[in-house]
Amino acid sequence: MQLDWSALGEVAAVSTGVTVGVVVVFALGVLGLSRAEDSRDGATVSYAAAGLCFLACAAVVAYGIYLIVPQFHS
Repeated sequence: MQLDWSALGEVAAVSTGVTVGVVVVFALGVLGLSRAEDSRDGATVSYAAAGLCFLACAAVVAYGIYLIVPQFHS
């Protein structure tokens, strides 16, 4: 058995990067919700930004499920 170490490293780097990215975007969404509750002036913008952050996280999760489930690839 032989391992392609460069491919393994590439997969590890990409998965780590995407994981950190999703966590950061989710944290920005939580921050947007927190700021919307604190401030009534820019609440609409904060809610919209938080919604976009959560939508981006949901899209990444949906894409991951699409890649894992083979019935979606027919």
